Amino acid sequence: MPGTTTGQDIKLIIEKGNGGGGGNTPPAGGDGGGDDGKRGREGQPSALKYYTGIAIAIVSILMFFMALASAFLIRKGTGGWVPVRIPGLLWVNTAILLTSSATLEMARKHLANSDLSGFRRLWRVTTILGVLFLVGQLVAWRILAGQGIYLATNPASSFFYIFTGAHALHLLGGVCALLYVARRNFDQAKVSLGVAAEVVSYYWHFMDALWLFLLALLYLGK
Repeated sequence: MPGTTTGQDIKLIIEKGNGGGGGNTPPAGGDGGGDDGKRGREGQPSALKYYTGIAIAIVSILMFFMALASAFLIRKGTGGWVPVRIPGLLWVNTAILLTSSATLEMARKHLANSDLSGFRRLWRVTTILGVLFLVGQLVAWRILAGQGIYLATNPASSFFYIFTGAHALHLLGGVCALLYVARRNFDQAKVSLGVAAEVVSYYWHFMDALWLFLLALLYLGK
């Protein structure tokens, strides 16, 4: 009947206007889902900013050390070069640093699997290993000092202290970054924990590779 049809049409219109058809119904997950989407959109430029920043930092540090390496090779070819005997402790320090890269990647794997406790545990191990490396470098310097080899002893010893000291200073920045990620509350941050851990890992692995290059350069300097 016409009256019945009209009534049904009116009823359908009212239901759609009130959200019965899903037009204004919030997505699954409630307010949390909506917030996550908003934070994801806001986090994109922030994440890009961090990736760009770490890339610029790595390139700048690399250029600095390449300039030092060029000066090292040029100076080595001139007279008055007395090779420095590399302390055996540096090989132990190298093993510690390489192990720290492995534990860092293991921590990130736990994070990818949503295992926060495993992530935090291995992240702390990485930080401790980084500190041990720095302590080991201090001990190596004291060993050389005990042998009467100082910064101004000869050109070879100068480059040894400059290379290892500059690397240790930059690695200390990496340790500070590890501590920051470990203590930071990312619930209210514009960047996620995963992005922060990834950015720090880029820098840390670069420090590892840079150390291997410097160690090879110092070994050839013998």
